[in-house]
Amino acid sequence: MSNITKNNKLKKVSKMIKKGSKVKVHYTGKLTNGKVFDTSVEKEPLEVVVGQSGLIKGFEDGLMGMKEGEKKTIEITPEDAYGQLIEGRTQEVEKSMLPEEIQVGMALQANGEVGTMVVTVKEIKEETVVLDANHPLAGKDLIFELEVLEVTNTKKTNAKKKKKK
Repeated sequence: MSNITKNNKLKKVSKMIKKGSKVKVHYTGKLTNGKVFDTSVEKEPLEVVVGQSGLIKGFEDGLMGMKEGEKKTIEITPEDAYGQLIEGRTQEVEKSMLPEEIQVGMALQANGEVGTMVVTVKEIKEETVVLDANHPLAGKDLIFELEVLEVTNTKKTNAKKKKKK
């Protein structure tokens, strides 16, 4: 998007992210200890429509108001990410019910009362295994480094409504 200045020279106008914007963004997600848990760098950027994307609240909130080419680091609390750990979401099962090569931290699919879910192996005991149905990032503060590559504002905010006669 460009505007013409008084000297008839084109001047680039940065597009700002708002609800409904289609956005291409590179991100790196880290824990507070610096460990990277996900990144789009050296891969395809994340493409989303803000407000319709299913992103965690803190990530979307962090994008709001950013402009093309802008970089920023945001910190997200568990409440605006994957929630707090819920103690009742662990279950101890017989080791014989699981694959032989399980390891602590491994993700497994399990059939539960609400359908198929992903569980994480938390502890391996002699005869049983403790599984956790919390999201692996639940209860954690997250840090995201964001770089906005492109913004397309799909909603027309200046469109005038036609009056009915």
